Amino acid sequence: MSQSTEPPQQSAARPVRRDVSDLFSGGRLTAIPRKAARREQLLVHLTETLFSVERTYTEPEVNQALRTVHEDCSALRRYLITSSLLTRTRDGRSYRRSTTTL
Repeated sequence: MSQSTEPPQQSAARPVRRDVSDLFSGGRLTAIPRKAARREQLLVHLTETLFSVERTYTEPEVNQALRTVHEDCSALRRYLITSSLLTRTRDGRSYRRSTTTL
């Protein structure tokens, strides 16, 4: 019976991991996480550190900001849009940091 109660106790006692520093080396993202929950943590971190709520960005500006951490800026940009951390106008000309999800 101790086996059936041990895993839930471990998962309940384990704190939610919010630190993403292990995903970086020398200020660069080593890889985009495959696990959705871990990737979401990364995306929140990138949104908070790279984009201001008060500002509107062009696509080249978004790409430039994302390239400071990883070469695959288009994948990161898509993830940020699909996770609703960044919003994009219909014509794709401007991007803004979402204020409702953070």
